Amino acid sequence: MSDAHVLTEVKDGIGWITLNRPQVLNALSAQMTDGLIAATRDFERDAAVRCVVIRGAGTHFMAGGDIKGFHKSLTEDRANHLANFEMRVVKAHQLIYHLRRMEKPVVASVQGAAAGFGLSLILASDLAIASDDAFFTLAYRHIGLSADGGATYFLPRIVGERKALEIALLGERFKAPEAKDVGILNWIVPRAELGAETAKLARKLADGPTFALGKAKQLIRSSLDNSWDEHSHREAEYLAACAASEDHFEGLNAFLEKRAAHFKGR
Repeated sequence: MSDAHVLTEVKDGIGWITLNRPQVLNALSAQMTDGLIAATRDFERDAAVRCVVIRGAGTHFMAGGDIKGFHKSLTEDRANHLANFEMRVVKAHQLIYHLRRMEKPVVASVQGAAAGFGLSLILASDLAIASDDAFFTLAYRHIGLSADGGATYFLPRIVGERKALEIALLGERFKAPEAKDVGILNWIVPRAELGAETAKLARKLADGPTFALGKAKQLIRSSLDNSWDEHSHREAEYLAACAASEDHFEGLNAFLEKRAAHFKGR
C-alpha cells in the first residue's frame, strides 16, 4: 500500500481523489490536508479534468480528525499545539475553498463512516452518492469542539437551521436514509454497486457541457449570498458566456440533427 495519505488519478476526464489512511478510517492528518489541497488545486487547473470524485480507501469514507494525534500533541507540547491550531484549520479550509470555487462538478462517493471533517467534505461537494451502509455524525461535540470544514456554513443551507442545530448540538449518528431525506445525499445504492454507480455518475458529468455546468454551479453556490438584483445580473452574464461556447453550438446542432451531443467542455 502507498504511504501517501491521498492518491490521485486522472482517467477519461475524471479526476479521482482517494483518502488513503484506511487503517485509521481515513482520519484527517496534516499530510492528508496537504495532499487534498494539492490535488484539488491541480484538478481545478487541469482542463483534462471535467469531473472530480472524492472517495475513501477501505471500508469507510472518513472518520474525522486524528483524535490520537490531537491528544498526543496536547499532551507533549500543549503551547505549540494551541498556538498553531487556528492556522491548521485555516489551511484545511483552503481545500474547501477549492471545492466550492472549482468550475467543474465535485462528487463525494461515501461508504461506511463519514464523521466530523468527513461530513464537512460531503457537504462541500456538489453531489453525494452513498452506500446503503453509510452512516454520518458531526461528531465534534463529543470531543468538546465546534465544527470546521464549512459544516456550519453548508449544513443550515442544505438541511435548514433547526435540523443543522440538532445535528451539531447533539452529535448523534444517523444513517443514509435520513441523510438523503434531509438533502445531504442525492442517492443511496447497495454497497456492492457504489463503485460502478459512482463511475456512471462521474461519466455523465464529465461528458456533459462542463463549461455551462461550472457556471451553473457558481450561480447556485453564490445565490444565497446575493440579492436578487445582484444575482440576476450574474445569471445574464454567465448565460451569455455559455452562449458563446462551442458546447452550446454543438448542443443546438445535436438537437436539430436528433443525435447525442458530443460536448468538449469549452
